[in-house]
Amino acid sequence: MAKYKVEIKRAAVKEIESLPRKDILSVLEKIRSLANDPRSGDGKKLSGQEKYRIRCGNYQILYLIENDVLIVYVVKVGLFMGRRFSR
Repeated sequence: MAKYKVEIKRAAVKEIESLPRKDILSVLEKIRSLANDPRSGDGKKLSGQEKYRIRCGNYQILYLIENDVLIVYVVKVGLFMGRRFSR
């Protein structure tokens, strides 16, 4: 299987930078793992959308997959609050 390129959108970068340092490292490691298999057992497709979500501790990472160019776009990172993000 080909490896995907992972791009983090500017808004998601700001959200990651606002996390506590210990959480930043684990979130970035989880994001890096998306390059190998963005549809791994952890990733779940959101109903009615083209986005996927993956959990990392207390955080949720939203991402899009572009199969034709093998890119994963991380679009949002936030605190997991049940089925939604905290604001």
